[in-house]
Amino acid sequence: MAYADQQMSGNRIIAIIIVALVHIVVGYALVTGLAYSAIKKAVERVTTVDIEEPPPPEEEPPPPPEQQEVAPPPPVAPPPPINIAPAPPPIQTQPTIPPPAPPALRVPPPAPVAPPAPPPPRVQPKSPTPRGNPGNWANANDYPSRALREEREGVTRFSVQVGADGRVTSCSVTGSSGHSDLDSTTCSLIQRRARFNPATDGNGDPTSGSWSSSVRWEIPK
Repeated sequence: MAYADQQMSGNRIIAIIIVALVHIVVGYALVTGLAYSAIKKAVERVTTVDIEEPPPPEEEPPPPPEQQEVAPPPPVAPPPPINIAPAPPPIQTQPTIPPPAPPALRVPPPAPVAPPAPPPPRVQPKSPTPRGNPGNWANANDYPSRALREEREGVTRFSVQVGADGRVTSCSVTGSSGHSDLDSTTCSLIQRRARFNPATDGNGDPTSGSWSSSVRWEIPK
């Protein structure tokens, strides 16, 4: 390729030189008054230059592919000889022997059932008990003024209901003294002054209960 480029450059230089000469001749012809037609013909002959480019070099054919060596097949060994065993000896069968009888199972008697546990002991229920001295709840100092003036005496029997908090919830006369003012005064004083330890149930928990007593109304001498 370098040689072809160099040859083309030389041809171009020659053509440039020829063109320059033509121009000189044309200028001279114009100066000397030559005919225009003669100069035109000369210019056409000189300026037309055929430049032949060299043909491209032929490509070399590719080298033939390398042949790979093929390994020879491995030698095949002949199969080993097969030994035919002689016929097996005849099998002697024995008569079927029945299986032994299973041993007898002895079931132990059931263990005795334990008696049920006794229920937990219950607490004996208790009635309410008074706190302090019941004689201070109603006495001669509490005598009604009218009964005192009339010198009325007697015994009033009563029964009270005591709540779980130890306070009297109700009072009723179970035996009259014969005087209504002495009876009413008795229940009024007991409900206001009496305090109790509350009754307890079978579990020892406080509960409501009743309590009975009496008040003797007697004028001090």
